[in-house]
Amino acid sequence: MTQLAARSVRQRPGRFLGTLLAAFLGAAISMAFNSMHDTAAADGIDDTSAETLSLSGAVVGGYGTLLVFFAIASTLTVNVRQRAAEITLLRQTGATPAQVKRMITGEALLVALLGTVLAVAPAMLGGRLLLDMFQETDQVAPGVEYAFGPIALSAGFGVTLLASVGAAFLAVRRAAKAAAGGRAPRAGLRTVGGVLALLGGVGGVSATWAMDPAEPSLMAAPAYGAIMLSVGFAALSSGLLRTLLRWFGRPIAALTGAGGYLAVHNTRQRAASLAGVLMTLVLFTGITIATVCIQVIESDALEAAGITRTAEDRNVETLNLVVVGIIAAFCCVMLVNSLYAATSYRRQEFGRQRLAGATPRQVLTMVATESALLALIGLFFGTVAGFAGAFAFSQVRAEATMPGEAMLIWLGTAAVAVAVTLLTSLLTARRTLRAPAIQAVAVAA
Repeated sequence: MTQLAARSVRQRPGRFLGTLLAAFLGAAISMAFNSMHDTAAADGIDDTSAETLSLSGAVVGGYGTLLVFFAIASTLTVNVRQRAAEITLLRQTGATPAQVKRMITGEALLVALLGTVLAVAPAMLGGRLLLDMFQETDQVAPGVEYAFGPIALSAGFGVTLLASVGAAFLAVRRAAKAAAGGRAPRAGLRTVGGVLALLGGVGGVSATWAMDPAEPSLMAAPAYGAIMLSVGFAALSSGLLRTLLRWFGRPIAALTGAGGYLAVHNTRQRAASLAGVLMTLVLFTGITIATVCIQVIESDALEAAGITRTAEDRNVETLNLVVVGIIAAFCCVMLVNSLYAATSYRRQEFGRQRLAGATPRQVLTMVATESALLALIGLFFGTVAGFAGAFAFSQVRAEATMPGEAMLIWLGTAAVAVAVTLLTSLLTARRTLRAPAIQAVAVAA
């Protein structure tokens, strides 16, 4: 099965481009920031510079690990679902579920290894640029030399390879059992994890009111709460999607016509496969809103009090902005990968709809409505999570409801999420519809 995995990657590299890109970005970010640990461990580094470098590596490294797993998991899940016929054929010709798992896990491992190797040079460049930024803002002494060593390499290879293997195993477990004729594993573990994450998020947000407004670590509790709420909503995304469509599906279909009816029906049927897209939207919206709003509130509070920002304050602000940038980049990649794969895979479905009388415009309307539904639902739950943390922090730190910039932050976040979702889905669907309906059905079949 290892040889089969290597041959599969060689023969059909296009199938693995999404996973390769996710592994490449994840490894590059992880190694770039963990190289700050290598730099801080060098001789002659002052305590302030070492603390700044170590803090940036630890904070962004933690975010990076979570995002790498979600990014690779989302692309691998779509990839495995699209290979249901291939997995069924392997099972029918004698392959055991364990062999199928080893093959797909081996593919993921090979692709992740290649992506990590390709990411070494960009990671070194990114780490050097990050050090320059810290030095230009006087957070690190000018004489500190950049170092890229064993900590960066071990973190990059370890995180990416483990995330790839773990995500591949989870993705293929359901597909292999379904191909064997059994029931797919229940999502009980994900549900329990989602509920626990929501409880942790509520606890983190609530703990903010018990803290002193002058406490240096005040930002940690609401930020942690918002992140855990986002993770909880993301883990429960498929169930939430079905529930909301059960409540509001008919009014939406009535307003949007035949294309809207098909969109609501298809979205309910494909809720499990669309969970990765919705998960990405929730995480992007929730974490971005919470992080940026909390930082704006903190900066406004310091300015209102006439307090000069310390090096630590500038370091926290820099990390927050960098984290938001990383999240935005990752989520855009995850969205594009997942939506492109999911939409292009529907070539046969689109062909059947056109043979049954649907026009290309009606198909595009259906895809647009599906994308809008996903974007709105993702924005809703992400907004709830993000503003929950920001509101708690604003109440305690500034004794105010929310900063005036909150609406602008939300609009910017929503614009990015909606634009990426709609553009990727519509452009991919438009490209898929170029083929004649009969040819699309025949090729897919």
